[in-house]
Amino acid sequence: MNVVHDNGEFEVMTMTTPELNATASLYPNPRLSSRPTVLIATTSRWYPTARLAMALASYGCVVEMLCPPGHPITKTVAANKTYRYQGLAPLRSFAAAIRNSRPDLIIPGDDLAARQLHRLYDLGRKRGKTDSSICRVIERSLGPAESFPVAYTRSVFIDLARQEGIRVPATKAIANLDELKDWIIRSGFPVVLKADGTSGGDGVRIVRTLEEAEQAFSLLQSPPQLLRAAKRALIDHDVTLVGPALLRRSFEMNAQAFVDGREATSAVACWQGRVLAALHFEVIEKRSAAGPATVVRWIENTDIATATEKMVRLLNLSGVHGFDFMLEEQTGKAYLIEMNPRATQVGHLALGPGRDIPAALYAALSGKVPQSGPAVTENDTIALFPQEWIRDPESSFLRLAYHDIPWEEPEFVRDCVSNRRKQSAWYSRANWSKSSAAVQTPEKVSAPAKAYGVGTRVEGDSIAR
Repeated sequence: MNVVHDNGEFEVMTMTTPELNATASLYPNPRLSSRPTVLIATTSRWYPTARLAMALASYGCVVEMLCPPGHPITKTVAANKTYRYQGLAPLRSFAAAIRNSRPDLIIPGDDLAARQLHRLYDLGRKRGKTDSSICRVIERSLGPAESFPVAYTRSVFIDLARQEGIRVPATKAIANLDELKDWIIRSGFPVVLKADGTSGGDGVRIVRTLEEAEQAFSLLQSPPQLLRAAKRALIDHDVTLVGPALLRRSFEMNAQAFVDGREATSAVACWQGRVLAALHFEVIEKRSAAGPATVVRWIENTDIATATEKMVRLLNLSGVHGFDFMLEEQTGKAYLIEMNPRATQVGHLALGPGRDIPAALYAALSGKVPQSGPAVTENDTIALFPQEWIRDPESSFLRLAYHDIPWEEPEFVRDCVSNRRKQSAWYSRANWSKSSAAVQTPEKVSAPAKAYGVGTRVEGDSIAR
């Protein structure tokens, strides 16, 4: 695997994985045919971006990645090249990766990556270079630049959805505590407070009293502390808080009516305002109250499907996007609450024709008919790997749900195990011994098991095929 630094220089990385020869056969050779190139851009070491890369490569895309050092993609053979993301020079990193990769499509793998692509386009616009190759491929990959701000201004997004006849909770931009109190008087409790420009649940609070509301509003609106911004920049390679911390810039706030019910999420592949493939899930288990899902259940829901299609068409979106919903407890009605202008963690799942995002993207880029196979499982409940296993290695969902461990990438699986040990102080040596022994690649892997998405189940404390 080659690594390209943001100055354009290549560094050759030698892969010593024992399973390299066997695993490499999963991916077509880019030299043998003209294949679309997809650049996955991520600022974090998030496992789902590696899973998406594997799925795209298995269908025939040439996958290249812009990512920080130590990304789990280096534990696979899915990426043809990787480019080093420099957190203190993010736009330079993005521009260099795009120039070197010359991709047919760019997929942001996290909110920060999406924002930096938007900033890179805006920089080109200010310089009068919207017709440059970089600006053109950004719009080709995400949709028109006019839609960029909508993803991060929640009240505007909700207003647009309401105008389209989509069911949404009442939402209002809130400038100060007096406006918040007026909102509470009219709407009552609970209230959901959200800060624009945040992600991963960091900027969301559910409040049930006036005291909670005032405290949460002040906390979420306040500029980030400089120490926190410095830590995130140096350790997480995320510089988004540096500017607000130095300039003491407050976050814009929104109040949203609380919908009592269950969370749902939708991931779509789209092209020029048309949905190509969609995955709709009810969230069953989460890493934390405001964290990402770890167990999901596939659902058919007309409200969700209609809402995503309307917003994709309205914003003329392309690429991969996510939408979040609440399913009202009493009625089951779906309320659209948020948009994610990036790939989400379910995007690699192949659940049959029309529900296979990588297959749909390959078809759109190559001009070929989608070759999506049958669904990888008939179990509608899916335990995401390694998310649910990291959350709780004793989870019953690891036995009862479809557990999508990618045995075809053994070094990736081992890396997940190793990192869980580092992340969990309570993770005992006894449990580590059981788990590390359990994730050894099976001696014999059947042909169907070499296709991406073929999962496993857990027996006792072990991960078993």
